[in-house]
Amino acid sequence: MRKKISLLFLVISLLGFSQKKAIKKVEFSHIGIDLVTEGLDNISIENSESNFVEIYLLDQNPNNRHILVEEKNEVLTIGFKIKSIQAEEAVFRKFITKRLHRASAIIKVPENKSITIFGDNIDIESKDYKGNFFVFIEKGSLNFNTVQKDVSIKLYEGSIYATLKNTAIDVVSTTGKIIIDGKIIPISYKKQPAKPLNKFTVLSTKANITLTTKKTQ
Repeated sequence: MRKKISLLFLVISLLGFSQKKAIKKVEFSHIGIDLVTEGLDNISIENSESNFVEIYLLDQNPNNRHILVEEKNEVLTIGFKIKSIQAEEAVFRKFITKRLHRASAIIKVPENKSITIFGDNIDIESKDYKGNFFVFIEKGSLNFNTVQKDVSIKLYEGSIYATLKNTAIDVVSTTGKIIIDGKIIPISYKKQPAKPLNKFTVLSTKANITLTTKKTQ
């Protein structure tokens, strides 16, 4: 009996640590890329070292999500299909799946593309991506590190972090906290340099926004 219990525990442990890694690479010559993030917990955007858009999906449930890619009207749409759950299992598994089967994606994109991100609750990180961002989500933690091009965000609640260099800034958070270079600013903040390199705009109800500004050398 003890051997059977030990074997069962080993099998459960191995299943618990299993993770699917799916990869797709797409050559895309146009500018617009749409990321539909339903089914993901977090997504990271990096600069590609090739001419390909590279998509890496990391899923704790090997059979739960798949990468979907479609090119239409000069826009590349990337999504992550969630395998449907049978009706009789849905109520029982909904909470467990949400808690245990987490998924993330890494998207490597050639520079100078315009990336639009759609989602509900998603954490986003840009690792100094050299292209424009347009973000439309309900809730999440957004970290842009050093902003390289234009960024426009519409977010209901969450947190935003970014480092800006010679950037036109226009941010609004109705009930959130805005911190610019360590100083708390009420409700909104605008800054217009003489010759800005790019623009950073935020429209939010409850987001906490933390920005660091630097002068270009």
